Amino acid sequence: MKVAFATEDGIRVNAHFGQSPMFAIYKVTKGGGELIGLRKLPTILNQDEAGKIESRLEVVEDCTLIFIMQIGASAAARVTRRKIMPVKVPPGSPIDEQVKRIVEMLQGKPPMWLAKVLHAENEAEGASVDGSHS
Repeated sequence: MKVAFATEDGIRVNAHFGQSPMFAIYKVTKGGGELIGLRKLPTILNQDEAGKIESRLEVVEDCTLIFIMQIGASAAARVTRRKIMPVKVPPGSPIDEQVKRIVEMLQGKPPMWLAKVLHAENEAEGASVDGSHS
């Protein structure tokens, strides 16, 4: 699964969802996590709140989880509607430690919230695979 981290430096979760200048995107499996890339947001002057949320959603739309310091209620609702689970962590949490935690959860018995997310992701993958028989 792909996981996004709201970051200003690519090393720590140190950004609010609506102000994050970029997201570090990791591919995380039971075997470990690897950085796929840093997705920077274009600077758009005078962008309204809805535009800020939308531009960030487009950057992380292929992710299953998004780790942030803070997220507003309306942004959280829009994120979850896209089937992305927002996860609040303490400001400055090292991304590599969060990745390690996810890997450990995947290797053991994932907590209920993660199990639900993984189940939904597997169903979505199954639906796309089933629909492609030609």
